[in-house]
Amino acid sequence: MGGETFEIRGTFMRVAQITPYYPPHIGGVEIHVKELSERLFERGYQVKVVSSCGNGKNSVEVITVPSINFPYSPIPLTFPRLEADVYHSHVPSPTFAFKVKDKHPHIVTYHNDVVVPSKVNGFPIPSFVAASIEMINEKLVKPVLEKAELIIATTGSYAETSKVLKEYLHKVEVVPNAVDASLFQPVDQKEPYVIYVGRLVEYKGLGMLIEAMRDVQAREELNLVVVGDGEDRNRFEMMAAKYGVNARFTGRVGLDELRNLISHAEILVLPSFTRLEAFGIVLLEAMACKTPVLAFDTPGVNEVAKNGGFVFSTIPELVQLILELHSDEGLRKTLGEQGRKAVEEKYSWDMVVDKIEALYDEVV
Repeated sequence: MGGETFEIRGTFMRVAQITPYYPPHIGGVEIHVKELSERLFERGYQVKVVSSCGNGKNSVEVITVPSINFPYSPIPLTFPRLEADVYHSHVPSPTFAFKVKDKHPHIVTYHNDVVVPSKVNGFPIPSFVAASIEMINEKLVKPVLEKAELIIATTGSYAETSKVLKEYLHKVEVVPNAVDASLFQPVDQKEPYVIYVGRLVEYKGLGMLIEAMRDVQAREELNLVVVGDGEDRNRFEMMAAKYGVNARFTGRVGLDELRNLISHAEILVLPSFTRLEAFGIVLLEAMACKTPVLAFDTPGVNEVAKNGGFVFSTIPELVQLILELHSDEGLRKTLGEQGRKAVEEKYSWDMVVDKIEALYDEVV
């Protein structure tokens, strides 16, 4: 492991992607790094990924590092010796990025702040423990950001409101997340249900949506479909039953079924209410399907959602918006068209990789 280096192949640029997790581990950052790595390889880059887990595809090599599996932040026990033209790290979970903080040129994609939820795995987290974890994260991530040549944020509004990033705005570049719109096929006839897609954990706000659907279903026949799994699934199922909400919990589904469910939904709701949600890739997936979106009004997420829907701050606002969209097919279609256009023009992978290539050239 200690002797791991790149093999020079012609004059192609060598890129090291440093990330705590990589697919098949599930998460938005993992998918982003995988897509970016594979698309860079297709453009002629030599790409190696260093992570605590995962496996590669095509010629993207994944070096897995033995790590302590600390929740949401694996701690590497060893680290390979890398020689690259660009080192590109992804945080949060800065323990991996910290290992290459003295490498140059170094670009860091800052996906979101670290905010410890009030509950993890169903157990309450004391406030002093949460504060300690957040302080440790800050002490690790700041040296990484200080030494990096460039920092990528996925939206301007998130960077400007970040307690950590506000000190480094002079070297922040905005490059959004992306989806491949060609993989999402809109349908003409929507079905009467609202969809949630994501991990079933408290900070994702599903409880808020279930509570809203109780009031919606008291007035309209509009079902709730919940896609995903997580430590709080049983609690949410019990909550839906207690409130008498007609909800179908699918668990994890394959990509084809996921796209089909999103495409046929009248509305997708992203109710995440903390800064752990900085963008919301699922919003792009819904917009690619011409499905209107509703999202909690948090920095970054609100910037994305307004391309193909609305934002809300309270449960009554969410109830009102769901009822309004359900009753107005014309509005749903207008928002759907706007969302699809935004994905094609602002959030395509070709555009995102073009921007990242330009940043690589700049720092090299």
